[in-house]
Amino acid sequence: MPQPRKNQISLIDTPYYHCVSRCVRRSFLCGEDKFTGRSYEHRRGWVEERLLFLSSVFSIDICAYAVMSNHTHVVLCVDKDSAESWSTEEVIRRWHQLYQGTLLTQTAKLS
Repeated sequence: MPQPRKNQISLIDTPYYHCVSRCVRRSFLCGEDKFTGRSYEHRRGWVEERLLFLSSVFSIDICAYAVMSNHTHVVLCVDKDSAESWSTEEVIRRWHQLYQGTLLTQTAKLS
């Protein structure tokens, strides 16, 4: 049965986590689909760029990663001290790198 992240993650025990994300129904993330002959290799660069970008936005370091044909592996290290040092304005600024935000956060005075 699924559990909330707060029950799965314990930074007291370890800041390192191995995460896996898989495609389903014989879908391909990258590489060549031998059944259809289509190549999805162009996606590998997209996935790598996005991982590195997300690492720069959040307080999470990427220790290692592998982008496979139908899944990814990422070893992450949560930098709790860095995240706790951020002001509210810094959190909003970083969040806006990913999302438009609400009218309230868009009008917040960011220094």
